[in-house]
Amino acid sequence: MHSFTRAGSVVAALALTASVALVGCGSGGNQADFVAGATPTPGSSVGGVSAGPGDSSALPDLEVTPKDGAKNRPVSTEIGAKLPDGGKVTEVILTTADGDEVEGSVRTDGSAWVPSKPLKYGKRYTAKVVGTGADGRAQQGETSFTTMAKPKSTITSGLYLFDDKSYGVAMPVVAEFHPGIPEKDRAAVQKRMFVQTDPPQPGAWHWVSNGTQAYYRAPEYWQPGTTLAVRIALEGIPLSNGRHGNVDRTATAKIGRSFEMKVDNATKQMTVYEAGKVIKTMPVSLGKKSTPSSSGTMVVMEKKAATVFDTMEELGPEDGYVTDIEFAQRITWGGEYIHAAPWSVQHQGQRNVSHGCVNVSTENAKWLFDQSRVGDPITIKGTERKLAAGNGWTAWNLDWAEFVKGSALPVPQGGAEAALAL
Repeated sequence: MHSFTRAGSVVAALALTASVALVGCGSGGNQADFVAGATPTPGSSVGGVSAGPGDSSALPDLEVTPKDGAKNRPVSTEIGAKLPDGGKVTEVILTTADGDEVEGSVRTDGSAWVPSKPLKYGKRYTAKVVGTGADGRAQQGETSFTTMAKPKSTITSGLYLFDDKSYGVAMPVVAEFHPGIPEKDRAAVQKRMFVQTDPPQPGAWHWVSNGTQAYYRAPEYWQPGTTLAVRIALEGIPLSNGRHGNVDRTATAKIGRSFEMKVDNATKQMTVYEAGKVIKTMPVSLGKKSTPSSSGTMVVMEKKAATVFDTMEELGPEDGYVTDIEFAQRITWGGEYIHAAPWSVQHQGQRNVSHGCVNVSTENAKWLFDQSRVGDPITIKGTERKLAAGNGWTAWNLDWAEFVKGSALPVPQGGAEAALAL
């Protein structure tokens, strides 16, 4: 097992995702199927007739939120209305003080309208809103409000998903927060975390590591060819600890072919599957009893054709080592990798001698490295240690029934489904 400074990885992820936020898809008025907590869908005409905010038809008054004249509103503010049970917000026109219209979408439950991008700090906005009661009768209202100045105390966030990249079928959407999100704030934060899948697949969020990470996945591995579009819309969202979300992060990525690795400690063999069919088997050496490999379903998190394992600081001069490594694929934060280990070839398939890693020959390690991608799953069974939650992207190490228990919002049977235009 090899030492790893996670903070460095987080900084790198945050630096990369900052650029993602700048180049992510805009919203426009397009519809898209989303699977998240309670998420938006584009606005529509009322009852099939033109009774929107721009219509001059007289409609009963509607009490809109934020309250007219409200000040210091977060830039994450959503536009809502006070309606009886069964009533929904159906259409919103939000404009700046200069008269520019702001794009956005209505949540599928009709509870509010969500701007497609964060509002500007310290600016005035006017909203015209149409709501429809359970009886189908429309009401119209208007409000003006001012957003707050840019906050000084924010959380740092990251998104381990990047535009135009192709990932394996087990790639979870991984959102990260520093400091972690307090438990009482997680439902509000989760409502601002949107995931679109094409073709549509239900899914759910699961919080881990004291609120420092949340994973999103479907009941089963993603369908090959799926497009994932993600918006972590947290800029300006207020938290109970006095902090605010720092930025919105977006990314659109692709899921590639199905490629799985399965390792059995009893046989000390890895079996590799593509599209459900065995394409290769190879001998392995896993972690010895004093440093066992983790049993569970893990995900390839990063790949390095060449690197150095340095455990001197962690283990000390007597037990530590500095070793050049080829074809390394990280599968846990704790330092477990699949990698070339020419020094243990004679043991591979026979006994475990590693410090927790999956040792394979240089030839097999190169073959795996060339075939695999970030997001491919590897399942190891039969070792002396179980995989710890949060030690890597452990979203698939729970069955679906257990996974949904980690959601901060109720998850319908089979997963949450909704819609939002990014």
